[in-house]
Amino acid sequence: MEIQLDDSRVVIEADGLVKRYGSFTAVNGVSFRVREGEVFGLLGPNGAGKTTTMEMMEGLRKPDQGRATVAGYDTRTELHRVKEVIGVQLQSTSLFDLLKVKEIVRMYASFYEKTVPLEPLLEDMILTEKADGRIKHLSGGQKQRLAIALALVNDPKVVFLDEPTTGLDPQARRTLWDIVLKLKARGKTVVLSTHYMDEAHVLCDRICLMDQGKVIALDTPRELVRSLHSDSAIEFRLPEGETEEKKRELAAELAGLEGVKKADIRKEAVVLYTDRLQDSLTDLIRRSGEAGWELQDLQTRTATLEDVFIHMTGRSLREE
Repeated sequence: MEIQLDDSRVVIEADGLVKRYGSFTAVNGVSFRVREGEVFGLLGPNGAGKTTTMEMMEGLRKPDQGRATVAGYDTRTELHRVKEVIGVQLQSTSLFDLLKVKEIVRMYASFYEKTVPLEPLLEDMILTEKADGRIKHLSGGQKQRLAIALALVNDPKVVFLDEPTTGLDPQARRTLWDIVLKLKARGKTVVLSTHYMDEAHVLCDRICLMDQGKVIALDTPRELVRSLHSDSAIEFRLPEGETEEKKRELAAELAGLEGVKKADIRKEAVVLYTDRLQDSLTDLIRRSGEAGWELQDLQTRTATLEDVFIHMTGRSLREE
């Protein structure tokens, strides 16, 4: 259930947003509110409707139904006002490869009456040494940081980041995480879309979990995981070739183990959710010995947002 927000701190409101493309409904009645100064995550698999939802909040697409406001301005009727208070990093940004980094930042700054100084901005984005370099020579991570710099030239109140770390190596991803956390520390409101559960867990104050164009859950990362009523997960593989009927029978039996709240079978893997890890693990090993089950690749871990999504949809966040 969504946390009740103080109306005075609400800076973004999406109310029943719907977007259709012919007979396909990409976004179907999405509603949420974002408070000032928080990092708000849209988390879901590819095709969940995250980008389309963000584009309606940014004023880049008109909703077929519903409305969105940013800083009190309606994105349909007051778009010029919305543009003054937002910065946008698109999922795919095309830059002028032959321009120098400082040249493109100055060009974008020329579009606004109010801008931030160039040097501190490039320093924040770890691009000072690349200021006189041409864009075509930047790495993937550097180009993403430049795209964020361009989103910040007008000192926006709200920053939209659409899957900013997709395709980056782990070090480049961590660098961008640090930048997002610095934006939050400076009081910026950040709306971040991602399909990486670890990214959402680390960065976001609250997460709007989306699937097939709808909001399926909205809460803090901790409360979403707690909704499983389980702190831990036990995971192992089944021998290949088990029938679906056998898998269902096994899931029903495993659900009766000590402390187990739920048993999921995903393809060839079994996941048991428990809030009494030691008791459940002990009972599992005892019962497997008695029944002759072969527990392959047995491991224990904490429950994650991935588990929440699978619990609600039956599919993985990583499935295409």
